[in-house]
Amino acid sequence: MTARTYYATGVLLLLTGCTMAPRYTRPDAPVPAAWPTGPAYKAPATTPPGKQAADIPWQDFFVEPRLRQVIELALHDNRDLRVALLNIEKTRALYQIQRADLLPTVNGTAGAVIQRLPADLSGTGQAKISRQYSVGLGVSSYELDLFGRVRSLKDQALEQYLATEEARRVVQISLVAEVANAWLTLAADRERLKLAQETLTSRQESYRLIQRRFEAGASSELDLRQAQTSMEAARVDSALYTAQLAQAENALNLLVGAPVPADLLPSALGTITATQALPVGLPSAALLKRPDILAAEHQLKGANANIGAARAAFFPRIGLSASFGTASAKLTDLFQPGSAAWNFTPQITVPLFDTGRNLAGLKVSEADQKIAVAQYEKAIQTAFREVADALAENGTLGEQLAAQQALTDASAASYRLSEARYDKGVDSYLAVLDAQRSTYSAQQGLITVRLAKLANQVTLYKVLGGGANR
Repeated sequence: MTARTYYATGVLLLLTGCTMAPRYTRPDAPVPAAWPTGPAYKAPATTPPGKQAADIPWQDFFVEPRLRQVIELALHDNRDLRVALLNIEKTRALYQIQRADLLPTVNGTAGAVIQRLPADLSGTGQAKISRQYSVGLGVSSYELDLFGRVRSLKDQALEQYLATEEARRVVQISLVAEVANAWLTLAADRERLKLAQETLTSRQESYRLIQRRFEAGASSELDLRQAQTSMEAARVDSALYTAQLAQAENALNLLVGAPVPADLLPSALGTITATQALPVGLPSAALLKRPDILAAEHQLKGANANIGAARAAFFPRIGLSASFGTASAKLTDLFQPGSAAWNFTPQITVPLFDTGRNLAGLKVSEADQKIAVAQYEKAIQTAFREVADALAENGTLGEQLAAQQALTDASAASYRLSEARYDKGVDSYLAVLDAQRSTYSAQQGLITVRLAKLANQVTLYKVLGGGANR
């Protein structure tokens, strides 16, 4: 009865799959429950119940059709995302390898041993040839997982696989945001180049007008040289933005993984409505849906499972080897009655003295678990900071845009007045140049702020965990 009890207990432990890993408890988020408030933050948008950025597919968030098509191309051809997908396949296979250790591996075998014994080694004094043939099924070194060591290793491999899947989602979120920002930057560079070329044309006309006035004696050589300086500065900007535009196209092509068709490239930035409004009135607990935080949590769970494997190393390890088949001296007699052959080899290994190896292994796994906790908490803190930064920018960009637009309008009016005063001989040409430069700088600044406002919406969508769903 005692033997049967032990046997039943062992089978029960095996079937229930107990492990010695500590019970997992998610650490508390080391950040405030609500987003920051203050002068830099505007009132959060009204959020429908349960509505989060992570629940909004990128196809719905990006409303510009050309941009959606470019993102789709990138998700198909980008090499970083392709590597992430291949890493998922790799870790899935590694998990399947580790999971296979839970069940015995059965191998079919067939073999023959033919040997010649010389006369002086033969018991009959005559040289002879012996033959032995065998066919069978065998189980080699199967471990009875009574203390959950193999199961803990399987759990660790599973968490690693799940972390890799979340890492793929991180790459996709980043890719969607980078493609959107690169596409918008290309639109801004096109508008900057257009403005620089228009400014160059205008300043060339001004230079020719001043040159004729100089030849007629109505303007000084100083006015002529100042007009020439302004024209050449515009020529420099035109060349600079031409190169910058080509570089922006190259950057977009690299992100997409293939040349972007010309009909999908953006026009001027001012004509683009790229995204829909994004609700952000959510508690910071929404960050727990971010795939980088989920990946960090899977790594933490894997480290937790490793403690179970390290603890199980202190207990006996039972291995089984067995085979069953037939054996015969003649190939034709392999399946005749009486040719059955089998062996059963159980083995138990009890750790007695390992110079502290198992204890050190446990300390390593416990330290790894504490490191994983710190990394998980740091991931949450980093995510909170990214969202807070994006919200601070979002809360002030509307005011920046309004102020920049007013500055541009005022500079343009000042430029027109300066030209009129110069034409009437009231002011010098230097006042015209100052107003001209101020207007051009304000117009370039307006493009920059418009780009920043659109890019902020993309960044906010990214840091809130949007863009991972296809």
